[in-house]
Amino acid sequence: MNNNSKIKSNFIFFLLIPILVVIDQIIKINIKAGFDVGQSKEIIKGFFSITYIQNTGAAFGILKDQRIIFIAMTIVIIAVLLFQLLKYNNFLVKLCIVLIISGAIGNLIDRLRYGYVVDMFNFHGIWSYIFNFADILVVVGVISFCLLIFLGKDS
Repeated sequence: MNNNSKIKSNFIFFLLIPILVVIDQIIKINIKAGFDVGQSKEIIKGFFSITYIQNTGAAFGILKDQRIIFIAMTIVIIAVLLFQLLKYNNFLVKLCIVLIISGAIGNLIDRLRYGYVVDMFNFHGIWSYIFNFADILVVVGVISFCLLIFLGKDS
């Protein structure tokens, strides 16, 4: 199969990336418009809140204020994953890659636009970190990909 055929057969995956990125950005724009930094609104008492924070670090706040490093690493990772998306034929593997790419792009847009990532999902008692939709995409994509490898379904 030549590259043109691969791109055509991957159309749905390439279409899904901007859809997921737009969902992520709409959520973040609404949070920035409706909340002050640090402001929280309880959704499920004692369990879940929307809390607007500005995260200058990576997952779990590590490597705080390393914006240039994150931007460079993210661009490299996205490029490698786009190549992998064309390489694999397995639908589930491709879906995992799309989730990771979409989440990476969503947070990259924040870093480029604001200098930080907009986080908002706050689960009390079970998770001490506040995260966003893009983070969910990356985590679900990575965990699912690892499960596919573990189960031998990654070919």
